[in-house]
Amino acid sequence: MTTWVLLRGLTREAAHWGEFPALLAQAIPGSHTVAIDLPGAGSLWREPCPPRVEAMVESCRRQLHGKALMPPYALLGLSLGGMVAAAWASAWPGELSACVLVNTSMRPFSPARRRLRPSRLPTLLRLLAPGDARAAEQTVLHLTSNFPQQHAAVIESWTAIRQLRPVSAANALRQLLAAVRYRHPGPRPSLPLLVVSSSRDALVDASCSSELALRWSVAHISHPLAGHDLPLDAGPWLAARIAEWSARILAADTQARPPAP
Repeated sequence: MTTWVLLRGLTREAAHWGEFPALLAQAIPGSHTVAIDLPGAGSLWREPCPPRVEAMVESCRRQLHGKALMPPYALLGLSLGGMVAAAWASAWPGELSACVLVNTSMRPFSPARRRLRPSRLPTLLRLLAPGDARAAEQTVLHLTSNFPQQHAAVIESWTAIRQLRPVSAANALRQLLAAVRYRHPGPRPSLPLLVVSSSRDALVDASCSSELALRWSVAHISHPLAGHDLPLDAGPWLAARIAEWSARILAADTQARPPAP
């Protein structure tokens, strides 16, 4: 059974995946999905977040060991979660069977102005200030979804999450600092990789994904309409594409194995 580990982005937590873990598990028969939190968010909201992506990797590895989930894992990382997944794949490739990076970006492949659209930064910084939880989540929805009217129902759950497990301004800034300073250390990780992007991502320029896939010579697929939160805007589509890709990987691996004696 393949364990798919899901990693969310800036100030988001496991609960923000909504129904997507179930969609992915259904699309890949025999798989198990587990969503874990980055330091400073979700179940770890009281902990100080380290300002480096590499330290986030170690936190994720400890969480999985604490759940008695042993490698190899398949990683699905969204945005900042994609950076964590890439760092994990670089440092511990033997722990992973596959890695999917969704709407992520990193140095040295993309400049800062594309990794976060400058026009969105003031809004992100305003979200750090104390204020009305519901209004803040409505702002997040409009930043990350291209179909906010279709997802109005998530506002209630997102508001409850923010009220129960608020990410502090200090932790949000540490996560942002970690994302800004992260630089991938070397060549493409030595495991199957898929890059997925949203062509109309209003937060991160979609060219960050296409450039990453080009530099690493890996598969890249793009949704033509979805926003930055691709699992929210097009969850069934994303689950189906990952399932198709993982099936091709399994088939290629089977063909590559030498015949049994």
